[in-house]
Amino acid sequence: MGKSVIIVGGGHNGLVCACYLAKAGWQVTVLEKRPIVGGAAVTETFHPGFRNSTASYTVSLLDPQVIKDLHLREHGLEMVTRPCNNLLPLPNDEYLALNADANFNREQISKFSAHDAQQLDRYNRDIGAIAPIIKVLMASIPPKVISGGLSDIFASISVARKFTHLEPRHKRLIMKLFTVSAAEFLDDYFESDPLKAIFGFDAIVGHFDSPYSPGSAYVLLHHLLGEVNGEVGAWGHAMGGMGAITSAMAEEARLLGVKIQLETGVAALKTKGNRVSELITQDGQSLSADLIVANVNPRMLFLDLLSADSVPDDVRQHFENYKCQSGTFRMNVALTDLPQFSCKPTQSMLAAGIIMAPSLDYMDTAYRDAKQIGWSKQPIIEMLIPSLLDPSLAPMGKHVASLFCQQFDPTLESEWDIHRQSAIDAILNTVESFAPGFRALIVGQQAHSPWDLEQKFGLVGGDIFHGRLSLEQLFSARPMLGMGQYQTHLDNLYMCGAGTHPGGGVSGLPGQNAAKAILGRRVFKKLQA
Repeated sequence: MGKSVIIVGGGHNGLVCACYLAKAGWQVTVLEKRPIVGGAAVTETFHPGFRNSTASYTVSLLDPQVIKDLHLREHGLEMVTRPCNNLLPLPNDEYLALNADANFNREQISKFSAHDAQQLDRYNRDIGAIAPIIKVLMASIPPKVISGGLSDIFASISVARKFTHLEPRHKRLIMKLFTVSAAEFLDDYFESDPLKAIFGFDAIVGHFDSPYSPGSAYVLLHHLLGEVNGEVGAWGHAMGGMGAITSAMAEEARLLGVKIQLETGVAALKTKGNRVSELITQDGQSLSADLIVANVNPRMLFLDLLSADSVPDDVRQHFENYKCQSGTFRMNVALTDLPQFSCKPTQSMLAAGIIMAPSLDYMDTAYRDAKQIGWSKQPIIEMLIPSLLDPSLAPMGKHVASLFCQQFDPTLESEWDIHRQSAIDAILNTVESFAPGFRALIVGQQAHSPWDLEQKFGLVGGDIFHGRLSLEQLFSARPMLGMGQYQTHLDNLYMCGAGTHPGGGVSGLPGQNAAKAILGRRVFKKLQA
């Protein structure tokens, strides 16, 4: 019999890690506190006849190798590409729409700036030159910077070699992306507010900060590294919602012999010597395994699940100061009809990510409002209407809309129980300003504040990435220097969640990389399809 492992948390990264370990002959048990597997990537009915992706809501970063290795398409996963990538309605009833057609995009952009239409190719070439290298690094185990061995030296050399063939200007570009603000980065290419807004939105997704803040340019890049059905940079929809992804993963896991226990939250990890000796569930069960893999926020792992005396002082201090918060307020709404936007886009454009934030200054004001009063008076909103692509989500002729909203102060925590309705009103008033009559279409709704996202899904601080994507929390330093290789200070305790490299976004890469670290690269390679 193979070694035994317990994975704490049945989100997508835990399921990915479970599948690879089971392929290697391990006895794998996944513990999930909710009655449904999938973590934040789930589909649920939120109003009679209407269902939608509850938290995570769109697909792009899911790694093609994970899809292949876990046979997700064979298990029914179908993904469709949005016919239009993004739509930016503007207050003067104009709009900017972007899709995969370069000529269409240049025509759209030229409505606002001939200069920007010409610059678009340069921007795309520059991003296209560096994105493949970053993607390779995302699927790699970072080398140890502290107390590394010979393998880490070779890994560091391998990382360095990936950059040797880049032009000097692209090397400088990578340095800028990790250090400057999204606004400064975009200013180097473009002059028009609408184009900078439609690109700059990616810099504040799940990032409780201003697009003028240093480091936000990398958050922008992080969201440009995906693909759907082989189309690089595309965004799409998983038919049946995001739960279709994790349901397919769970089916593969069960076929491989993985035991998935629902409604089994973990209360504590007990240690003996330098190992986790016992896992205590919230209902009082005592479990043990050769290995424990935590698919939870690292802050939760080190401050809540492990006792203070089992965590070194420097580790505890690090995670007490770990930057972990997102200004996300997430809504789903059931609609009697399609919203009618004042800018009058085509119906195919309504299948895009509809970004209601017409400028970087608007986004900056939203953040400053949230810091001052707790929530944005005019929030940043991305609306998706997935029922246009997937009629199974709503009754015939009716629709569901996802509202991914920023900025809302996560430090209010349980005070959100008092302020939730004020936030909802601000969100719906903002949508109404772009799509008059929107409120009248609503027959049901679901709302999750940052606090709700923490309580329901374990997203500490409402953080969809399980930790800020800033330079001091990336690559070998994610979630901490010395633990960037998925193993903790305890011999048999590993991590596989979005708080590890390369971060969040429903990619499956943290789970894949963790399995690679546990099994060793050679063993792992033999398991791949």
